[in-house]
Amino acid sequence: MMRVMIAEDEEKVCQLIVGLVNWGQLDMEIVGVAQDGIEALEKIKVCGPDLLITDIRMPGCDGLELIRLAKTLKEDLEFIIISGYRHFDYAQNAIKYGVGDYLLKPIKQDVLLASLHKMRSRYKQRMERLSHEESLQLRLKNDIDKLRNNLFIELLMNKGTDTPALQQINERYHFSFQPGYYQIFAIKIDCAYEDAPPNDAIKLLEEKIVEITNHLLKDHCLELGIYSSDSYTYGVMNYSQEKRKSVRENLRAVLDDLMAQEAVFESFVLTIGVGTAVKDVRELKDSFEAAKYAVRQRILLGTGKFIEAGAKPDPSKEGHVLMAKLNKSMYAAIEVLDKDALLNCIAHLKEEVMASESLDGDMIYAMVEQACELFVLHLRNLQFAMDNGEQWMEHFRYHANRIGAVKQLFEYLSDALSKAMDAVIEEQRQKETRPIRIAKQYIQQHYMKSLTLEEVSQVVGFNPTYFSTLFKKVSNSNFIDYLTEVRMNRAKELLRETDLSIASICEQTGYHDLKHFTKTFKKFTELKPSEYRKLYS
Repeated sequence: MMRVMIAEDEEKVCQLIVGLVNWGQLDMEIVGVAQDGIEALEKIKVCGPDLLITDIRMPGCDGLELIRLAKTLKEDLEFIIISGYRHFDYAQNAIKYGVGDYLLKPIKQDVLLASLHKMRSRYKQRMERLSHEESLQLRLKNDIDKLRNNLFIELLMNKGTDTPALQQINERYHFSFQPGYYQIFAIKIDCAYEDAPPNDAIKLLEEKIVEITNHLLKDHCLELGIYSSDSYTYGVMNYSQEKRKSVRENLRAVLDDLMAQEAVFESFVLTIGVGTAVKDVRELKDSFEAAKYAVRQRILLGTGKFIEAGAKPDPSKEGHVLMAKLNKSMYAAIEVLDKDALLNCIAHLKEEVMASESLDGDMIYAMVEQACELFVLHLRNLQFAMDNGEQWMEHFRYHANRIGAVKQLFEYLSDALSKAMDAVIEEQRQKETRPIRIAKQYIQQHYMKSLTLEEVSQVVGFNPTYFSTLFKKVSNSNFIDYLTEVRMNRAKELLRETDLSIASICEQTGYHDLKHFTKTFKKFTELKPSEYRKLYS
């Protein structure tokens, strides 16, 4: 039997939790109740619970501190947190300590029961006390879930796959679709890219979305399938003509319930996009694309809305014109590695997009993604190094997909391009400075010979003209000035530290004309070699 403890400073809430559930039927027992964090810690030591249901804010020792300390007392302790606070950071920190679920005040019986069933299942799996029959049932359920998920993965999300007939879908994916209406909805999780929450937080919210959606829709549908992937939760509904109205009403109610979840996860915003209702199951893919299209309109209509798919407009000519202009201006900026010019291109595109009346959300997301693709393409064509361009694109898509406002999307685009351009410029600088470092090293080793620009440029593999230009760009001095500086510094050293004749020093520093050496030395130090030796030796 699973041992449960409750930590809640409001006595009425404690009594409510105890009274809402038949604990024995769940194979659970209440082993302790505490009204502050300090009392809870003492009782954990004595009672050794398997599950702690705790308020996230309590006197003495708040819920977060209680969770942290309780973990040190009992490492495998499971947690359900109770919250009435609009503070994402509390929930986020709690998740770091392995919180399995959360409840919002006022606590509802069906939500509490669903959470307890979930925790009981986790407990039994961890304790490895599943009977052979239960183990087989769990394995079968997992296999069935995978088959049903494949409806979304193989069929709806794969554009190259034709949708089979009703009976084939039911047999292949373990559904029980019946004649009637078929409709896809998509629930989208968004967050600001600079406040990207941990994956554990997203997973917990996705679980809550599935739970709420199942609870509100399953009794109105002939069949319901739900699948979460990449910040989307997709649902396929099959319902009768008589249930069309109630399905729509309850789908709207899903959004209302989800808005309450934002009270816990403040950094998240949620949107529902609803595809068209179709009568032929072979048209499910059209409904799926329409649901995704509806969700992408949130960038213009705003997040936190229930968006139903309308007719998809023809591709905007304005979009093609804007991207053609961007293509030219981006190429010009990248060709000379001008980051400011590149960011000006993006700023101009943003202004045009925000002023447009013909572009929809789907087109805007596509244009932003295409801008990144052009950036990578131009770098490659201009032979500038960018490590892992495809991986960078995937990373960009991942975060852009979680942004639900035009301004934020373009801010992220500018930030991503700015950082990538900095890396390319630095890489190019390294490529340019390396041959100059080699050239300087060669000069320092051979200054005593009759060195020429042609000889040193040949050593580093450049033609003399390009080498001369690059040397001045990197060193802020030309080749002759640098060679002279190396020779004069060596001449000064020999004059100070040796008794060699000035003629000998002249030869050892690469000069064959004493008069020219003396003239050059005086120009460099404002002293003749003999004067320098008297002054510094």
